[in-house]
Amino acid sequence: MEEKIKELLGKMTLEEKVGQMNQYNGFWDVTGPPPKVGNPKVKYEHLQKGWVGSVLNVAGHENVREFQKMAVEGSRLGIPLLFGMDVIHGHKTLTPIPLAEAASWDLQAIEKSARVAAIEASARGINWTFAPMVDISRDARWGRVMEGAGEDPYLGALVGAARVRGFQGKDLAAEDTIAACAKHFAGYGFAEAGRDYNTVDIGTSTLYNIVFPPFKSAIDRGVKTVMNAFNLLDGVPATGNEFLQRDILKDKWGFQGFIVSDWASLAEMTVHGFARDLKNAAQLAVNAGSDMDMESSAYITYLCELVREGKVTENTIDDAVRRILRVKYELGLFDDPYRYCNAGREEKLIYHPDHKKAALDIAKKSIVLLKNKNHLLPLDKNQPKIGVIGPLAGDKNSPLGSWRLGSDDNTAVSLLEGLKEYTHEIRYAKGADLVVGKASFIEEVEVNTTGKSGFKEAIELAKASEVVIMVLGEHGFQSGEGRSRTRLGLPGVQQALLEEVYQVNQNIILVLMNGRPLTLTWADEHIPAILETWHLGTQSGHAIAQVLFGDHTPGGKLPMTFPRDVGQVPIYYNHYNTGRPTPEQEVFWSHYIDESNQPLYPFGYGLSYTTFAYSDLTIDDTEDTLVVSIWVTNTGERAGEEVAQLYIRDRVASIARPVKELKGFHKFMLMPGESKKVEFSLERDELGFYNLQGDYIVEPGLFDVWIGTNSQEGLQGSFELKEERVKEMWSK
Repeated sequence: MEEKIKELLGKMTLEEKVGQMNQYNGFWDVTGPPPKVGNPKVKYEHLQKGWVGSVLNVAGHENVREFQKMAVEGSRLGIPLLFGMDVIHGHKTLTPIPLAEAASWDLQAIEKSARVAAIEASARGINWTFAPMVDISRDARWGRVMEGAGEDPYLGALVGAARVRGFQGKDLAAEDTIAACAKHFAGYGFAEAGRDYNTVDIGTSTLYNIVFPPFKSAIDRGVKTVMNAFNLLDGVPATGNEFLQRDILKDKWGFQGFIVSDWASLAEMTVHGFARDLKNAAQLAVNAGSDMDMESSAYITYLCELVREGKVTENTIDDAVRRILRVKYELGLFDDPYRYCNAGREEKLIYHPDHKKAALDIAKKSIVLLKNKNHLLPLDKNQPKIGVIGPLAGDKNSPLGSWRLGSDDNTAVSLLEGLKEYTHEIRYAKGADLVVGKASFIEEVEVNTTGKSGFKEAIELAKASEVVIMVLGEHGFQSGEGRSRTRLGLPGVQQALLEEVYQVNQNIILVLMNGRPLTLTWADEHIPAILETWHLGTQSGHAIAQVLFGDHTPGGKLPMTFPRDVGQVPIYYNHYNTGRPTPEQEVFWSHYIDESNQPLYPFGYGLSYTTFAYSDLTIDDTEDTLVVSIWVTNTGERAGEEVAQLYIRDRVASIARPVKELKGFHKFMLMPGESKKVEFSLERDELGFYNLQGDYIVEPGLFDVWIGTNSQEGLQGSFELKEERVKEMWSK
């Protein structure tokens, strides 16, 4: 392959090389006549000349074949195109949003979800996805938390790696695999004030120990592409950041794939005040290591000129093109440019029953039980007089969630449809609209803040019902890119609806559909049963109904902390101690005067329809590997899945360490009365950290260790890591 790439590079003109670094959005109906004027005409001519390396947002085997035919059969060298699209949580068949999938803590199910997405996307001609997003974020105001795995770098690294495996499979040249893209490198999830695209200003320790690990994990799992970020980091836009792209990604980590910019992020460097103009932006970006320009037209317009002026070397261009061609070879496009243009696969595989089955499986596993006072859940299948209230109960579009560019509207199973599989003893009242008008991906969502005309019907239904299921939350397009919020409560009039229904019937099950943590303090104080169901995708209604009626026992755990109040944000479990963490004096300690420091629901939290007891924590350091074990017993009357979580703290280190860090978890099923011994091995990778120079180190000393059901509950022990053991770890 490398010899073929070298040979091809030797045949290419400078313009053709730069063309491989140029990506255009789908710019005309390829099945219609070619464009005759304007920018589409220019892009069309570039395609004919071989000056386009990739196209995004073109799907369907016929469209892809026509584009590919122009590149392969119409240009001088016939280099095939890459076809990219945001395949974030499924393509046609939609699985839960990524944050919801992370709540499953089930890496095999998450990998399967990505595998389904790859099968359907590849059947429609797509061979490259801009996923997984592995940005860590601690701020629920940021709408894109729905697209990642939450606040923890350990969990985020494992989830990201699982999704890379699912997308890319065991053989990237197979017809049902697609290249993955780890994004956004780096720091995007730490946007100030949770406002999308905003500045990022974080310390070196946070960068190395929180932001980088999921990206490094994706690189280690062979991810083929990386996308840089919109934001500034230390005053330098990520797209023009040599430290991130060359020093870390390509040199230190040895990344062999290519880096693509985010949409027009090259051009935005001028707006940041970092580049003088688009030409200068092209120079800064390519020299910093950004290999492909998404929709700025900066490279195709100026790179050849910059090379001839001596401001960019042709070796720099060759390195970028070599990386892009390598991915095309690995996808098998040089062997068969049309391998993703199979009409039979598209007809057979879209919405395949096996895909719906996989989507239902991960959807059920993603649901988190937040509260269940007096065992209100699960419902008896003979339960009479069930009232269903809320604008999202009958919605077939919102549960699909955000970032679903390839999907079909209104293809979700609504909760009302799911409930009817169990009983017809239900009556429904919307209560209020959630949004005004039609919500879409590219427009601001207008929330209903005044319309309460449906309250009366809802209250009358609640009075006549024995149990009320209230389905509230965010519309699917109220989270995602550009959807930052300053308030994290139930949008619009929903909180008022909830409180008024509560006045007439307190036997309420609150079903939440949302793409981020919400502030649910009132609901937690008053509502007996609360289910966090997120945006679960195509099989949403079936999954929720199976949990409500007990055919599936919830076992999900929160991947992000839920605050009591938005004023606590950013809030996260793996924080540092302050010098004054506890109230030794009446006022002068680190706290709020109007709210607790504690979250409403901590990271790792989630209840079950059964109960689990932890006992006999044991630490064995007599063997080569330090092993921490515990016994877990199902003390309830139902079978259930538990996620036992291991946390550690390095008490004293050359850099202060967080109060707790997740370093392992096991998910398992236990029958009533069954016990299981759960063991964790603590190796070098779990006991060290990155210093301020970016070097991974392990230091001897005392460590605390906890194993429990969430980040705040568990049995505690301690051990000493001696210098001899540290040396032994490194010698291995």
